[in-house]
Parts: sequence; structure tokens; C-alpha cells
Amino acid sequence: MAYVVTENCIKCKFMDCVEVCPVDCFYEGENMLVIHPDECIDCGVCEPECPAEAIVPDSDEAAADWTEINKEYADKWPNITVKGESPADADDWKGKPNKKQHLSTNPGGGS
Repeated sequence: MAYVVTENCIKCKFMDCVEVCPVDCFYEGENMLVIHPDECIDCGVCEPECPAEAIVPDSDEAAADWTEINKEYADKWPNITVKGESPADADDWKGKPNKKQHLSTNPGGGS
């Protein structure tokens, strides 16, 4: 089992989860983060830290479409180990449904 970042992260990208991850398994896209499933140790400390409630166990029904997306982009995007700045309008996007169409496949800055 691993944890998965879901569409709730898109355009929010709060990054509180990055600060608590003991194995640095987060990867940064332009407008969301993903977790590398082969690096995640299933500790779960990231899940309660996410203000957007975007992190779930891969066994969760909400993870179904996102497990492969996390794996694909974790192999393409830069690793992030330090919390960066969230988008200025992150709170405006928090909780909005159907954000998958806004997913950018571009990598983020990494840190």
C-alpha cells in the first residue's frame, strides 16, 4: 500500500505534506504534487497535513484514477523536499470538484 495525491491538490498545491515526509517521496508538477508509490513507506503522516484533503491511501476508492497518474509523473517531475509557496489563489480552488481537466503535465520547480 502507498498513499496517493488526488485531484483535490490541483491548483491548490499547499505542500504541507512535503515537510513531514520522512522519505522525500513527493514530486512537483506545475500545479500539483504526486507521491512516488515505490518510495512511499505507508506511514500516513502526510495525509492529515493536507489542507485540501488530497492525500488518500491507494486502497481508497478516491485513489482509483490517481494511482497511475502519481506513478507516471513521479518518474517525470522533480523531487521536492522543502515546502514552497502555494499558488496565490490556492484557497479559491480548495474543495472545487472536477479539477482533473486543469492538471498540468509540466514539471514544477522542485527543491
